[in-house]
Amino acid sequence: MTITQSPAPHRTSTGRRLHVVPLPPPRPEPMHPAERRMRDAGGPDDRACYSCGCGFLFVAPVSTSVRCPHCDTVQAW
Repeated sequence: MTITQSPAPHRTSTGRRLHVVPLPPPRPEPMHPAERRMRDAGGPDDRACYSCGCGFLFVAPVSTSVRCPHCDTVQAW
């Protein structure tokens, strides 16, 4: 464990000591209740439901190049 000392007080030309006061941390921005619920639930689900021309319906990650796991056809986006 490292113990840090506070900086030495500065002296003015008149000999008065000045102490440096750190700035407080920034306040968090207010969050909409719906956004808070989404974050608490783990974020958005980046998966979508796709239907292939062969009739197979499947769920896959959102992408511009999704292949049907049944017939291996690339789905157009």
